[in-house]
Amino acid sequence: MARILIVEDEERIAAFVAKGLRAEGHQTTVAADGENGLDEALSGGYDLAILDIGLPRMSGFEVLDQLRSQGSRLPVIVLTARDSVTDTVSALEGGADDYMPKPFRFAELVARVRLRLRQAADQQGPAEDTLEAGGVRLDLRSRQATVRGEQVDLSAREFTLAQIFMLNPGQVLTREQLLDHVWGYDFDPGSNVVDVYVGYLRKKFGAETITTIRGMGYRFTP
Repeated sequence: MARILIVEDEERIAAFVAKGLRAEGHQTTVAADGENGLDEALSGGYDLAILDIGLPRMSGFEVLDQLRSQGSRLPVIVLTARDSVTDTVSALEGGADDYMPKPFRFAELVARVRLRLRQAADQQGPAEDTLEAGGVRLDLRSRQATVRGEQVDLSAREFTLAQIFMLNPGQVLTREQLLDHVWGYDFDPGSNVVDVYVGYLRKKFGAETITTIRGMGYRFTP
């Protein structure tokens, strides 16, 4: 479990990212402007920061500059609507570890968060790289899955959906929650894509592994 700081002034996006990262098992704190974000980042209480550029009171570029000039090595992923080559280069040269333009897919953000945390933790030993339950095993590093010892092929979406289920065994997850985590904050709430992908996983993991809870959602029952 990592402690992640989210410096983002758009409340909807901040809440979406925080909620998704908590579902991944992390602790999150949101700062809505650059000055508070910098204070939090310099506190030493975080393992990683997700930083917007267009912030009130102090821009993300200024936050980065202050962090690095004061010796902080906190991993920073810039997440911003400013996606020009100039902005990307400025952020990376200013000390960012990664850069993602908005709109973004949550699954990709999680993958980048995992990578930066693993790199930062290399001196402390290997990170937890596998999930296993009910005969299903996911290797988070190689993105491979096995079912009762036999490898099965999963698409990127299938793998992320399986990961969400296995991080929450026995818990009922609504379609909206699954859409949030796997397909991103710009999902169509009327879509049946979750039902389709649950069907794919049932065929590969076994029909009994994911239970439909009528009127509520789905539950992974290893």
